Amino acid sequence: MTAGPKKTYVVEHLDPELGAWSTLEYIAIAEESEARGADFRLSSVPPDLILPTELQDNQGLVVEHRSVEELYKAEKNRVCLLDPAAKDELRPSDGEKFDIFLFGGILGDDPPRDRTSELRKKGYRGRTLGPMQMTTDTAVRVTRMVVQENQTLTSIKYIDHPEIRIDEHESTEMPFRYVEDDSGRPVMPKGMIDLLKIDSEKGVGDLL
Repeated sequence: MTAGPKKTYVVEHLDPELGAWSTLEYIAIAEESEARGADFRLSSVPPDLILPTELQDNQGLVVEHRSVEELYKAEKNRVCLLDPAAKDELRPSDGEKFDIFLFGGILGDDPPRDRTSELRKKGYRGRTLGPMQMTTDTAVRVTRMVVQENQTLTSIKYIDHPEIRIDEHESTEMPFRYVEDDSGRPVMPKGMIDLLKIDSEKGVGDLL
């Protein structure tokens, strides 16, 4: 494990609403961060946005109406922006250079939208997690595995575009990269497969 100050994972919430998909992702990030001694903050949350009870009561989540720029104005040099357009890949040594890891909401979009550009313009130093699109919870999970557990991006086992069985007649392909668990399955938030089954007629793009 990487020693030093506690790590903080920040998702700058760039949408005026909060859907069921993002709710499950945020719950997963909060629970995993708390279990591993890290903080999780959801920043730029609109004051009039009513969060689901599962998030309001989650001890692993800190909700901030302020932007990341306001929150860490004096610590900008310790903030790392996870940016698909960055030239340098995230490395275990970045756990010594940065304490705050910022995610701009792009990672779960299909097709990807460069919403991280809003944060890139603010001058944060960036690191990439590789060429494959990840869901937001996967991106945080991979980042934690690198900077807290000293794994390299190439040593982590992934599953790309897994096919999820909806029922005996139907399946759907997820257009993202996931971490592979010990049983060879993609690591997904609790309840995500049930959500996919309930909303299978909408398609993945409508759930994001």
